[in-house]
Amino acid sequence: MGVPHRVAGFVGRWFAPLVLLGGVVGMLLPGATSALAPAITPLLGVIMFGMGLTLRAGDFSLVLRRPQALLVGLVAQYLVMPLAGWAIGSAFGFSAALLAGLVLVGSTPGGTASNVVVYLSRGDVALSVTMTSVSTLLAPLLTPLLVLWLAGSSLPVGFFGLFWSIVKVVLVPVVLGIVVRAALPRLVQRALPLLPLVSVLGIVVVVAAVVGANASTLTSVGALLLLAVVLHNAFGLLLGYGAARLAGLDEPSRRAVGVEVGMQNSGLAASLATAHFTPLAALPAALFSVWHNLSGAAVASFWSRESGGSEDPDTDAVESTRG
Repeated sequence: MGVPHRVAGFVGRWFAPLVLLGGVVGMLLPGATSALAPAITPLLGVIMFGMGLTLRAGDFSLVLRRPQALLVGLVAQYLVMPLAGWAIGSAFGFSAALLAGLVLVGSTPGGTASNVVVYLSRGDVALSVTMTSVSTLLAPLLTPLLVLWLAGSSLPVGFFGLFWSIVKVVLVPVVLGIVVRAALPRLVQRALPLLPLVSVLGIVVVVAAVVGANASTLTSVGALLLLAVVLHNAFGLLLGYGAARLAGLDEPSRRAVGVEVGMQNSGLAASLATAHFTPLAALPAALFSVWHNLSGAAVASFWSRESGGSEDPDTDAVESTRG
């Protein structure tokens, strides 16, 4: 079994339980875990740098070879989840902070574990990798615009503040990682097996810190907010898959789009909410981080047993999974 397969197997088995453990520790030890809040942004930068290290120029070739599939996925990514977050938050009558938090989660790019889930689901891994990469590069512009549009009337949103935060925490580390891999390919290749572990541990710390900072609030709004997060994630998975089906994409591509739309970079959302709004606004992102990995594992388990998926996943593309 090669490294990509071992990495995918490890993340598929342990990512969701570890993230859930982070949330539990945050609830049980709020004082200790909330003190980790200042580490959220640096950790995210490290995770994004690791993502850049996994990328190669070939990962973006799908933009030219299959532009329709990529365009369908990106449009669904940046329309379905932001609008669903706003609709659910409004329907539930959430406070301005929680509504902004849901919109922010919906407006971030694809999640860090989505490529592994697509691989385990026998989906189109190349499309998944490209969607995650391109949506991340578009995030500095699209994420602030969407949050300003959907949440700006309920909570002050500084477009340029969000823009520069995403540039510094996401775009710069990703581009730096791509440059380092191009300059030192052999050294980076030896380090690749460790990157998913770094990502997993980073996200676990982020979840524990956000939950710890909001432990008292979570006891009062937790059930309703959890329901909102579950619905948000479900809408993303189902509507993303449905959009790909309406566009005539094949079954592996539908699975890739569904997972990419449903799994968000909730670590980025938590970091931005903490820095630009309030700790309460970061709570939807923390819960989403726990839930979407549990649902992703369930979806992967279901689809892996279905006969309609790809029988031979692209193992080269799986090297770009981030954990």
